[in-house]
Amino acid sequence: MNKLQNKVAVITGANSGIGLATAKLFLENGAKVVLAGRRESALKEATTDLEGDFITVVADVSKEEDNTQLIKKTVDKYGNIDILFLNAGIAPVTPTTDITAEHYNEVFDINVKGPILATKEALPFMNDKGSILFTNSIVHQKGFDGLAVYSASKGALRAYARVLTSEVKSRGIRVNSIAPGPIDTPIYGKMGLPQEVVEEMGKGFATQVPLGRFGTSEEIANTALFLASDEASFINGVELEVDGGLSQI
Repeated sequence: MNKLQNKVAVITGANSGIGLATAKLFLENGAKVVLAGRRESALKEATTDLEGDFITVVADVSKEEDNTQLIKKTVDKYGNIDILFLNAGIAPVTPTTDITAEHYNEVFDINVKGPILATKEALPFMNDKGSILFTNSIVHQKGFDGLAVYSASKGALRAYARVLTSEVKSRGIRVNSIAPGPIDTPIYGKMGLPQEVVEEMGKGFATQVPLGRFGTSEEIANTALFLASDEASFINGVELEVDGGLSQI
């Protein structure tokens, strides 16, 4: 269980869900992990039982200065970066007729601007043959009502990842994206919808998945571990759907 021995990994959105599950798995596999999140209290609570070599950094990825500080604190502590997992994201539900500039800016600032700025800040400190991972989504492949801006943000992130794959090829840095389907994470509770609506939405999603269920954060973490490790040394530029087959039907 040492697939990432002494590798330095930065994970955004690490105080819950996919980010936290991945941080735990990376630590179990010998990595030194920087967990970033927007709320200090949530980070503190999430890391109470974590074991291994890690630090936490309070950072709002939508803010340029926070991305700069995240990378600076990482480098100050660990020197360089081997794995950059840009996982933070939001998915508020808003029908097209109700979209506002505020809604658009919030989603794109966190889901697109944040990863792009974090990558820019991290690249000078990334070791050659490192790994950059993005948490994307299958939503930009299929149309889900109420998620127009979220879908557009994930489509933009996928396009950016393609360009980045080419731009860092001379350094042997691999760039890959994970596109989850319905995953049982706290993001569904942050959509701004009543709990009963969220539950009904969840049931609807689950019935569409060929495997008949939601995925788990741990299943996405296992995917991230594989893509970040040397076992995926010739996998580059892909978007890997981890969705129980939903995107294939």
